[in-house]
Amino acid sequence: MNDVMTGFGGKQAWLAVASADPGAVLKALGLRDLGTVPWRDGLDLAHLTDDRIAVTPPLPGARGISWVLAVGRALLTPGPDVVALSAELDAEVQFFATHRVTEQHRWLRAGSGELLRAFGYVGQTGEVTSWFGEPDAAERDAGLPGELDEETSVLVAERDVFRVAGAWSIDPTTLSGRVPGPLRLGASD
Repeated sequence: MNDVMTGFGGKQAWLAVASADPGAVLKALGLRDLGTVPWRDGLDLAHLTDDRIAVTPPLPGARGISWVLAVGRALLTPGPDVVALSAELDAEVQFFATHRVTEQHRWLRAGSGELLRAFGYVGQTGEVTSWFGEPDAAERDAGLPGELDEETSVLVAERDVFRVAGAWSIDPTTLSGRVPGPLRLGASD
């Protein structure tokens, strides 16, 4: 029987890598390949441990591109170096993180070893913690202003992170029920 995909959502961090090989993503993250696991088990391990990352097979997503997602709590702090990963993998790399308890939400986008966009927000304080580049249409649709100044207030919710992820690559909350192929698990040494 084929393993059915399971979506994931809040209190999580993930990478989206354009047109990548899952093995190359594991290697670039410096992870030991533990092989394939059932989707639910792999996602649970990635969510509940600090040293496991679940890596999807290539999945169809935004702009007609296939995306490999790497997900796990280990990516939350301090977060991967998306610029270095995009250079090493010669691919667009995106990072998303959301934690609804503190309302911390982040997204970054890099390509060809260059940071293209970065946004970070802490809802408990209303503080924008990072802002690089100009927001695109997807970010403005999620409620970001066109530019940030001292007079501008920002309000971002968890659903906005998924909205931006869906426009840029893949909204991981929409994955349940598909039969895409095996989920691989990686471990940090």
